[in-house]
Amino acid sequence: MASETMIQNAKAFLQQESPDSKLNLYDHMCSVMHKILENRTPNSVDLLESLSQEVKTNKFAPPCDPSSDVRPASLEVELANVQNKLFEKPSEDAEPEPEDEVEMPLPDLMDTAHYFEQAGLGLGREETFRIFLALKNLVDTHTLQSVRFWGKIQGTEKNYIVAEVEYREGGEEEQEGEEEEGEESREEETDEAKEGDEDNLPTPDYKPPPVIPKEETGTGCNKKTYFVCNEPGTEWTKLPPVTPAQIVCARQIKKFFSGNLEAAVISYPPFPGTEINYLRAQIARISAGTHISPVDYYKFEEDDEDDSDGEGRDSFVENVEFEPPRVQELIDPSLSNWVHHVQHVLPQGRCVWVNPTVKTETEDFEDEEEEEEREEPDEPVPEHGPPLLNPISEDTEVDSMPAWSAGLTSNLVPQYAAAVLRSNLWLVLVFSGWTKSSRICT
Repeated sequence: MASETMIQNAKAFLQQESPDSKLNLYDHMCSVMHKILENRTPNSVDLLESLSQEVKTNKFAPPCDPSSDVRPASLEVELANVQNKLFEKPSEDAEPEPEDEVEMPLPDLMDTAHYFEQAGLGLGREETFRIFLALKNLVDTHTLQSVRFWGKIQGTEKNYIVAEVEYREGGEEEQEGEEEEGEESREEETDEAKEGDEDNLPTPDYKPPPVIPKEETGTGCNKKTYFVCNEPGTEWTKLPPVTPAQIVCARQIKKFFSGNLEAAVISYPPFPGTEINYLRAQIARISAGTHISPVDYYKFEEDDEDDSDGEGRDSFVENVEFEPPRVQELIDPSLSNWVHHVQHVLPQGRCVWVNPTVKTETEDFEDEEEEEEREEPDEPVPEHGPPLLNPISEDTEVDSMPAWSAGLTSNLVPQYAAAVLRSNLWLVLVFSGWTKSSRICT
């Protein structure tokens, strides 16, 4: 017979803990036997392996009640809670806004989406309506003259919803003043650091090429202001003005958007900024190449003294006497009935060329002695691009095919179809059609 010592040694051996599962065979077999005796399981010898596995699985079950809602909210639930605020009605105590004083700057996005659906393009009515409510919140929190849903850009992690806005007179002055003060303070810190280094370091003779100044707000590539958000209901972020250096570099690189505005843009040549600047540069390029309208829909002002071909002009007005052409004329393969109504971006990165060799009075005074010793640089050749309201038929071909493709929304009933144009360079769709009131939608 086994002695007491042998029994204790065997029990101690069975109670050795496994380093992986932190369990021991003695307690596990006790749990299995307890489960068999408690449930009076028939044919337990045939189910021994499955019962053992079930006991092991229950060891790792959460200690809380499975029926209680203790799981963290998913991203879908968190987003739904954020977007729920878009559907909240204003309080009854709030005074209704007068409808006659200020015109609504936001057009009916659902009506516009209806026309795009006919062309087989859209984000879905539910998402479009949420974007419409998000744009309404943007109008309520900023003094805007006009608001337009520019589009949606997909990213690897998150997407961008882009709104194109114009401020009312004086609405952006305060914000611009704060940005200029921040830039001046950063420049002063840089100058102080350079002054401290000049005491110990030799002064190089090399001078970098002059920096091309950015266009003022309300002109050229910065004519419009853009806001972005990742999802409807989240906070809108205003994009900074774009600089010529950012546009020039954006033309030389190809990068996916991540959805994070602060993400670094790792590329060669190095991009001067983060993803928020890269996004703004690509928006400027796409807008300059894809904003088109039927010929004669816009016209230049009669008191404009510039050349008749549109060279140097940057503004136009809507032609009240415009008569919509037939749809068959709009889809003509020659594409002579469509024009660009956004200025072309020159290779310099601006819509209006500037001479980089022209210096200010302060720079002339500082570099007067050095310029006498050095040879004068060659005068740069001014850059000229297509004028405003230039026909799209003159656009450069894309891989041996036209820059634009035209078609109808329906070939079954062409009498009621509308014209559709698609950019083969940016893969952007432009829809054109009129209702009984001769309303254009582009």
